[in-house]
Amino acid sequence: MSNFVRPEWVDNNLNRDDIVIFDCRFSLANPSEGIELYKQDHIEGAYYADLNQHLSAPVSTHGGRHPLPSVNILSQFLGCCGVDSEKIVVAYDDQSGAMASRLWWLLKYLGHDNVYVMQGGYTHYKEKGHSITRKMPIEKQSHFKSKIREDMLVMKEDIISVIKNRNKMLIDAREPNRYKGLIEPIDHKAGHIPTAINIPWEKHFQKTGWWKEKKELQEMYAVQLRSDEKAIVYCGSGVTACVNILAMNEAGITNTALYGGSWSDWISYRDNPVEKEQQE
Repeated sequence: MSNFVRPEWVDNNLNRDDIVIFDCRFSLANPSEGIELYKQDHIEGAYYADLNQHLSAPVSTHGGRHPLPSVNILSQFLGCCGVDSEKIVVAYDDQSGAMASRLWWLLKYLGHDNVYVMQGGYTHYKEKGHSITRKMPIEKQSHFKSKIREDMLVMKEDIISVIKNRNKMLIDAREPNRYKGLIEPIDHKAGHIPTAINIPWEKHFQKTGWWKEKKELQEMYAVQLRSDEKAIVYCGSGVTACVNILAMNEAGITNTALYGGSWSDWISYRDNPVEKEQQE
């Protein structure tokens, strides 16, 4: 079964009591933009899930730029939006699925499998004339019970072990020039974690907002991964790496984990090794 639903399916199923929709639009350059756009219009019945407020914890010395949220706080938020173990969750954004993928991963990590990302993104949905509104959804009181899947998350110590033993595949989801250390527009140090290969998150789309077909995703990873090899994915702060993990799941690769703090956590420890590639 696919991890994706089409905009038409979402529009046709808006009135079902067993579906909860989340608007995850967010701009890293302008953190208030997502909620402002949501207030202007959104898919009917959708709740807003803010990357900073709901899908991340406050920044501290370690943990990266988007630390994973408290399980209890996130569970309470999901419950207030009507999510329980029986609900189907659909997430969308306008960032090619990057933010929606973060919510998808968090729900999987919390033990909730019935979660999907909408293909195409919000702009496409709106332009097709599907149901949108300015009306805010009513807060609900459901009980979301988490069942943490600890094997889906790794920490800095696990990465050090991977570098030493080379027993798992380490994937850097950032764009190539950041991976190579040629540029670094966000974090204070450039380069990548030793042993990591580069599979940029943007490569999983046939066009903006539309994910590649399952066969294409399988072919993309077939040349990189052994069937029995665990893959650990990181990016700058643990957000866009979720795109890779979702795409791999779609391709049938489920032996994966997220390095939650990612590059921004790794470089917060002065002694952690960093590699760069020479400019060609």
